[in-house]
Amino acid sequence: MAPNTKGFYLPWSQERTVAIVERHRAKRGALMPVLHELQDVFGHIDARAVDLVAEALNLSKAEVYGVVTFYKDFRSEVPGTSVIHVCRGEACQSMGAERLARHAREHLAVDFGGTTSDGAVTLEQVFCLGNCALSPAVLVDGRLKGRVDEAGFDELVAASRAEAR
Repeated sequence: MAPNTKGFYLPWSQERTVAIVERHRAKRGALMPVLHELQDVFGHIDARAVDLVAEALNLSKAEVYGVVTFYKDFRSEVPGTSVIHVCRGEACQSMGAERLARHAREHLAVDFGGTTSDGAVTLEQVFCLGNCALSPAVLVDGRLKGRVDEAGFDELVAASRAEAR
């Protein structure tokens, strides 16, 4: 299943969760594919899914919960309709990423990991997008953008919000 990049998620359901687990259950190392698909479908890993996944894959709840909380890409809450990642890697830092990160937090009135009050945008940080030659870089709903300054960030947010309507 291709990753969901535009925030149109299904509400969590036990039936869908069980179907996802069953689809991957026979695979070696099934936990990660299961968790990725759960997040792609529901936008997050619901706490109720942890119990189901653990039981179905013969893992402890602590093992599943540990993986969900260890990897920063897994969420425990539904993200905004749009997810924007600001790169804070060294190359981007040298080209103004800290200024851009500060602006992003102020413009959206959220910290990294937060979602705007209208549910439209979740702001995340990442420490390399591999776009060093075009620093600073951001990822907007899975689309990589380079040489983003404060005005460019505001334009990307406005475009993303307009696209979601």
